[in-house]
Amino acid sequence: MTLSLTRRAALAGAASLPLAAAAASTVSAGGHGGKAAMPNARSFKLGSFGVTTLLDGSFPRDGVKDIFGGNVDQAEFESVSADNFIPSDMAQFYFTPTLVDIGPDLVLFDTGLGQGGIAATLGDAGVTPDAVTVVVLTHMHPEHIGGLMTDGTPTFPNKRYVTGRVEYDTWLTTGSNRITDLMAKNVTPLADKMTFIEDGQSVVSGVTAMAAFGHTPGHMTYMLESDDAQLVLTADLANHYIWPFANPDWHTSFDSDKVAATASRRNVLGMLATDRVPMIGYHMPFPAAGFVEARGDGFRFVLVGYQLMG
Repeated sequence: MTLSLTRRAALAGAASLPLAAAAASTVSAGGHGGKAAMPNARSFKLGSFGVTTLLDGSFPRDGVKDIFGGNVDQAEFESVSADNFIPSDMAQFYFTPTLVDIGPDLVLFDTGLGQGGIAATLGDAGVTPDAVTVVVLTHMHPEHIGGLMTDGTPTFPNKRYVTGRVEYDTWLTTGSNRITDLMAKNVTPLADKMTFIEDGQSVVSGVTAMAAFGHTPGHMTYMLESDDAQLVLTADLANHYIWPFANPDWHTSFDSDKVAATASRRNVLGMLATDRVPMIGYHMPFPAAGFVEARGDGFRFVLVGYQLMG
C-alpha cells in the first residue's frame, strides 16, 4: 500500500502538506488559480485517488458519560477517561465530510451540518460545489444531510446522489419526526436523482459500500481501493476516538440498535486492525484520518501524524 500526501489529483502542480500541518499553511491551488489557505481541508493520495477531509464544524459537548457509556458505571467511565488523558465530563465533537477525486468523478461523502460550512470547506480545497459529480449519504442523521440544501435550493444541483436502500426506506416508514422532517426537506426532493445501493455494491469503480448497521438502520461504511491501496470511510461507526474504540460494547446513545452497532464496530475495527488499513471517521479529531490497533478486548485509534506524507 502506497499512501503519500498531496493535493487532490486534479489540482496540477500541488505542493505536499502534512495532514497535521498548521491551519495557516497554504498550498498551490493549481488549475483553480492562485494560492489557497487550507485551514479546514487536508489532502493526501491513496493510489491514484485524491482524498480530502473537510472540517465542517467542531464544538464541545458535556454529558458525555450518558452519550458514550450508557451501560457502564461512572467509576469505570472515569477510569478509562483518565487512562486516556481526557476528561470524563466533556468531549470535542468534529464533523468531517470527505471528498474523493477518482479522476472521472469527484465524490463527496456526506454534506455537513447545513450551516454553509460545506461550500466554505470545499472552497478551502479549491473546489466549487458544481465540480462535485456524486454525493454519497452514509446515513440520514442531520449532520450528514444538512448541507444538501442551501436556502431551499440544492447545494449540488443536477448531480447524482447515492445512499443505502435500507437506510432510506426505513427512515421513511419508521423514522423519528426530526429526521423524517429533515429528509422531507433535504433528501426526498432529490430522490429522482438518487441511486439506492445494497451491501457490496459500488458507487463508482473503486468505491464499495459495506453495511455497518446499528448506528442507524442502514448505516454504511465505504471501502476505497486504488492501485492496491485501501482506506475505509467509517462514517459514524464510532463517534469518539477513545470510548467506542477502547470499549466497543459500551452503548452510544446515538446508536439506534446498540447490539448491532457493537457487532459492526467489532467487525470493521477488527478488519482495520488486522489488515492495517487506514480509516477516516466522520467524528474523529480533524483531520479525521488514522489507523486502528487491537488493544486488549478493544482497540486504539491512532491519529495520523506524518505517515501519509509524500
